[in-house]
Amino acid sequence: MEPVTSLDQYRRTAARRSRAVGRPSLYFDLASPYTYLAAERADRMFPGLEWIPASLDALQCATRIADDERATINRRAALLGLPIVWPIGPAPRPDGAMRVAALAGERGVGAAFVLAASRLVYCGGFDLDEPEILAEAAAAAGIDLGEMLHAAGDWRRDGPIEDAGRKLLAAGADRLPALRVGRILFCGEDRLSEAFAARASA
Repeated sequence: MEPVTSLDQYRRTAARRSRAVGRPSLYFDLASPYTYLAAERADRMFPGLEWIPASLDALQCATRIADDERATINRRAALLGLPIVWPIGPAPRPDGAMRVAALAGERGVGAAFVLAASRLVYCGGFDLDEPEILAEAAAAAGIDLGEMLHAAGDWRRDGPIEDAGRKLLAAGADRLPALRVGRILFCGEDRLSEAFAARASA
């Protein structure tokens, strides 16, 4: 009986498809719980995904989560089978964490850092603004304490993060995370499956 397909042929086809579509990019802000809801699935669905920090403020999106939206997020987390623990009190802007996320992306360990950081906040209820908590997330991505501290305090990293948000806004994005597959931008964690299907059919 003839084989339905060969593994070598499948890999060659997948490689051609990947080159044609290009590397997918996930734009995120660690201030958003939707980043947490998306990160686990995005990492599994899109191997080699580029993780790009982008400012919700530059995108003109609110960063404060109202009580009714928390209830919606809780239901969404339950649907996805993800635990969620909200930090106590209003969370400060994680500017230092976003700067470290930019460093992690440059090092090719963006996924490891974002996964660790978002789990600490929304699985553990920790505050990423605390240096020891940020150090835990950095260590999970193989970034040492000195590098983490330097990146967290480097305000020059804020410009590219804000620029990424402004470019997304100009491209029609209305929320984060946003996933770019080829020339198409999929906004919102609830559109990951749609993005995956678009990439598979490209």
